[in-house]
Amino acid sequence: MIDIPCVIFAGGKSSRMGEDKSLLSFGEYTTLTEFQYSRLNKIFSSVYISCKEKSKFNFDAQFIEDAATSSTYAPTLGFISAFEYLEQTFFAISVDSPFVDEGIIKKLLSLDRETDDATIAKTEEGMQPLCGVYHSTLLPAFKDMLTKERHKLGFLLKNSKTQFVDFQDTEKFLNLNHPHEYQKALVINTTSL
Repeated sequence: MIDIPCVIFAGGKSSRMGEDKSLLSFGEYTTLTEFQYSRLNKIFSSVYISCKEKSKFNFDAQFIEDAATSSTYAPTLGFISAFEYLEQTFFAISVDSPFVDEGIIKKLLSLDRETDDATIAKTEEGMQPLCGVYHSTLLPAFKDMLTKERHKLGFLLKNSKTQFVDFQDTEKFLNLNHPHEYQKALVINTTSL
């Protein structure tokens, strides 16, 4: 088991999906969030779900609710809440990336250095900001972003001590942002059983 905490980010607006993707069913689970929580608990010794309200989920888990009521749906507030709650470095993953596997996670962790602010996956499609290790050294930068209402993780990572780790298999980084991607993921999940 990996000792570093894992935080699943499930507080997004899901505007491109047209409905809350964290609540979409997946595999044998009622929600994509529960699917992610269940599988990642087999890899990490502690897994948390970052969200605006834990009441929307109907299963037991460790939740980190956003510290302040906000209409902001960017992960900025979630990162601040996670850092303040955990008080340590953690592995961040999006609720909508169900195929990021243990091999990817272990590679990122093995290449992470204490001198880094973050170690983030990168594919030919670009950086995958919600797949990687975030160090607590970034907390002041996240607070500054929130104050200035700048929420682009890519900008933060490009302007920090970030190590990008290249991966060739883009399909494992499939993000379920649109309905057709969700349908594709359901097929992949069924055929990979």
